[in-house]
Amino acid sequence: MYSSREDIQEDDSNDNKKTLKPNSNIDGGWAWMIVLSSFLVHILIMGSQMALGILNMEWLEEFSQSRGLTAWVSSLSMGITLIVGPFIGLFINTCGCRKTAIIGGIVNATGWILSAYASNVHYLFITFGVTAGLGSGMVYLPAVVMVGQYFQKKRALAQGLSTTGTGFGTFLMTVLLKYLCMEFGWRNAMFIQGAISLNLCVCGALMRPLSYQDEANEKVTERNSSEDNYVKALSPPAETIKSNGVLNEELEKKEGLTNDEVFDTVQTIESKGKIRHTKNIYALCILKTMSRLTLIIRKGFVTWYSSYFGAASLFTNRMFVAFVFWALFAYSSFVIPFIHLPEIVKQYNLSMQNDIFPLTSIVAIVHIFGKVTLGFISDLPCISVWNVFMTANFSLVACILILPLMHTYAGLAVVCALIGFSSGYFSLMPVVTEDLVGTKHLANAYGIIICANGISALLGPPFAGWIYDITQKYDFSFYICGMLYLVGIIFLLIQPCIQKKEPREKHTENAQV
Repeated sequence: MYSSREDIQEDDSNDNKKTLKPNSNIDGGWAWMIVLSSFLVHILIMGSQMALGILNMEWLEEFSQSRGLTAWVSSLSMGITLIVGPFIGLFINTCGCRKTAIIGGIVNATGWILSAYASNVHYLFITFGVTAGLGSGMVYLPAVVMVGQYFQKKRALAQGLSTTGTGFGTFLMTVLLKYLCMEFGWRNAMFIQGAISLNLCVCGALMRPLSYQDEANEKVTERNSSEDNYVKALSPPAETIKSNGVLNEELEKKEGLTNDEVFDTVQTIESKGKIRHTKNIYALCILKTMSRLTLIIRKGFVTWYSSYFGAASLFTNRMFVAFVFWALFAYSSFVIPFIHLPEIVKQYNLSMQNDIFPLTSIVAIVHIFGKVTLGFISDLPCISVWNVFMTANFSLVACILILPLMHTYAGLAVVCALIGFSSGYFSLMPVVTEDLVGTKHLANAYGIIICANGISALLGPPFAGWIYDITQKYDFSFYICGMLYLVGIIFLLIQPCIQKKEPREKHTENAQV
C-alpha cells in the first residue's frame, strides 16, 4: 500500500553485498533485555509526561497564571523531547545509543530537581520544559532505535511490548505524583521524581551495541594493532634520547668539574631524559586519541548530514514526506486530553467519580492492551501493518471529535477507553518508518517523525488553553485539532494513490512517443 525504502537513493548497496554473520542476540537473548530497557524508559519518560496534568493543576494554584501560559510548561517538556530527535540522531551516529542515553538520564534528572526550586512559571520553562525535555529526548530515541535494531521477525510485537511502558507509566506516575503532591507538596514531589529519573542511566547502560562479525571487522582489528605498533615505534626509548647528543653535550661543558659533580650532573640529566620520554609518550597518546575522536565525530556528522541534506536525503521519499506532514497534527490530539482532562472533569463537576478511577488512568490501562493487540495483529502474515495503522488513526480522530459531546462520567470513560486503544498505533510508528526508509536510516528518519510529533505536542496544549481562555470551553479545541488531524490522515491515505498514477502517466507518455 505504501512506498518502501526504494525511494531512498541506493547509497548503501555496497554494504548490502557484504556477507555478515547474523548476531545470535537478534530476535532473542539480549534483545529481550533491550525490550525491558525500552519499557522502563517509556515508564519514566512518556508515562511521567502523560501524568503532568496533576502538576499542571498545582502550578495553576501556585503561580495564578492563565491556563494557556501554564500549559506551555508541559507542552515544552513533551515537545522538546520529540523535537530534538534529528539532533539526537547526530549524537547516536557519533557516540552510540548507550552513551547518549546515559547522558540524557543525568540531564533529565537535573531538570526535575532544579524545577523543585521554581519561583515562577518562566523558571519552569527553562528547568523543566527545556532541560528535562532535552534529557528525555536523549533517552527516548535510543530506546526506540535499539529495539528496531535487535528485532527482525517480531518487530511490531517487540515495539508494542516496549511502548506499553507509556500506559503503565501513565497509570503509575499519575498515582505516584498525586500521592507525593498530597503528602509532600509539588516541589518535593518533583525532587523525588528527579531522583527516580536517575534510573534512566541504568536503562541506557543496558543498551549494548549490536555487532556483526565480518571480514571488514577483522581488517579493522588488524589495522588497530598495526596503529598501536606504529605508535610504539614512534615513541623513542630513554637510551635513544640520551644517545642523541643530550648527555654528551652536557658532559663536554662540565669537563672542568670534579668527579662527584659530574656524577650528580649525570643523574640529573638522566632524570630529565626520563621526564622527556614520559612527556613524549603522553603527547603521542593524546594525539592518537584526538585523531580517533575526530574521525568518529566526522564520520557521524557525514552520515547525519547526508541523511537530511545529501544525495541520500530522506525527503526524496514522497511517502515519508507525507508521513511527516501527518505527524505534525497527530500527536496533539493524543496529548491534549491528558493535559486538560483534569480541568474538564472539574468543569463538569465529576471530580468525585474521577477521584475513584481517573479518566487518564482509563486511557493509560487500555492504551497498554491497544499497543500489544495492534502489534500482535500487525505481525500476522495475512495482515498489513499499514492497514492496521490507518484504521487505528481513523478510530482515534473519531473519538477526539466525539469527546466534547460527552458530559457524563460514563460517556467520558467509554470515549477515553477508545482513545487509549486506538492510540496503540504509536507502537507501529517505528515499524512503518523502518518499512519506508530501511534499518540504516531508521534513527534519522524516526528522529524527524518524532520531531514533527514534538511540534504538535508543543503547540497543541497551549492552543487548547488559549481557546478556553477565549470561549471558556474546551469543545472548540478538540474540534479544531480533530479536523487538522483528519486532514493529515487523508493526505497520508491518498499519497499511495498519487504514486500509483505517476508510473501509469509516464508509461502512457513513453508509449505515445
